[in-house]
Amino acid sequence: MALKRTKLLGITSVTGINTVGIFTVGVTDCTGPVGIASTTYVRGIIAHNTGLDTCTSTLYAYPGVHTPTAVGDTSYRLSRVDLAQNETYFFEPNYPIVMVDREALIVEVNSSTGGGTGIGSVTNFQILGDTDIP
Repeated sequence: MALKRTKLLGITSVTGINTVGIFTVGVTDCTGPVGIASTTYVRGIIAHNTGLDTCTSTLYAYPGVHTPTAVGDTSYRLSRVDLAQNETYFFEPNYPIVMVDREALIVEVNSSTGGGTGIGSVTNFQILGDTDIP
């Protein structure tokens, strides 16, 4: 199989305090002519707070066999960072995160540990990486 270097998704906006599954292998339709994502190699995630308030942005990677019993299961957390208004955060592991069928990336936007409520936040996320072309 060949790899398609691509942004795996267009920009996904999460408004206010919210938890959203933004990417699931075998379900999510990738940007461009790739189609449904198969084995995926996540090279980075960009998060940018465009809103009016500081928020906490958390990234989770859930295995396909896992059904979360609660939102924000810390055993699957990859990163957590406070984002001030107009701040951008780049999550770039040294080696790509390999994701297979039904594994998912979930993002959570919440109130900031530094005092922001998170209510006025709008956080944009973009996933960068490669996926197999069947």
